[in-house]
This record gives sequence, structure tokens and C-alpha cells, in this order.
Amino acid sequence: MKSFFFLIIVALAGCTVFSSDPNTRTLGQSIDDEAIEHLAERQIKQSNENFAGTNYDVVSFNGILLIVGQVPNETLRSQAGEAVTGLRKVKQVHNELQIGGPISMVARSNDSWLTSKVKSRLLATEDVRASRVKVVTANGVVYLMGKINRLEADQAVAATREVFGVQKIVKVFEYVD
Repeated sequence: MKSFFFLIIVALAGCTVFSSDPNTRTLGQSIDDEAIEHLAERQIKQSNENFAGTNYDVVSFNGILLIVGQVPNETLRSQAGEAVTGLRKVKQVHNELQIGGPISMVARSNDSWLTSKVKSRLLATEDVRASRVKVVTANGVVYLMGKINRLEADQAVAATREVFGVQKIVKVFEYVD
């Protein structure tokens, strides 16, 4: 039975790997992004022991790295960006860390709720393929990542604007047109 599921996974992955659509991410790209995220988190933690008490998150989409959260000073903010710059397979780094103390658990829960609402809105939007847009929320700011065309990006932003509670929208798209 396990081999049956393995064959299904391999077959589905093969469909993605050999897609002619330039917007489609391959299984290899998804795996690379996971590896980039883990390596970047480790690099940041190792760059300065003061990162231990901070709240930050690292997200990669197709080699574009986004760092969000809060750090107590500009020195740590800069060090986070420097620690991940030059990592293998990272095309670009967006350091969106904010200076300040960690946000509360209530605020983090609200961020998760906002992410869910934005994803739901994108799923309900006809002209946006929600599977191509990654949504990350930090302190009420919604970051939209993906490998899409400009029209689809504009429609994703318009749909996100309709979600109550979004403080700001930041586009971190890789445009294919």
C-alpha cells in the first residue's frame, strides 16, 4: 500500500516538474525554498545570540527571501539581512523586520486569522489562482509573494484590500510578464 501512495506522489510531482507553464513552481523549487528557510533561520540565529528573544519569521518563495517580525534595534535588523545575503539559491532578500518588542500572542493570532481570510478571499477570486500566491502576515501587514503576471498580482492586491483588518499590503511578487 505504501508503494502505491509513493507512485501517486511521484506521478503528481512529475506533472509539476514537466509543466510548460512558466508560472508553475516545480517540486524541486518547493524543496529548495524549504531548505533556504531552514538555512536562513539558522544563519540568523548564529549571527548574534540576541536573536534568541526576538520574534521573526523567514519565508522563501522561488528563491526570494522575506524576513518579517520584530527586533529591538537596527543593529539586529541589519545583521539579519546580512546573515542571509549570499545564501545559495537566494535571488533576493526583502528585510521587512520592524524595530520594536515582540508582538503579543493575541496579535499573532490575529495575523493568522488575517492570513486565512486573505487566502479565502483569493480562492474566491476568479481571476487569481490562489495556489500561486503565498500570503504572510506580520503585525497586520500582509505580504503577497508569488510568481505571477502583473494583472494577476493587481487582482490579488485588490482582493486583499477587501479583507477587513489588513493594515498594509506589501507585494513581493516575481513577475513573469
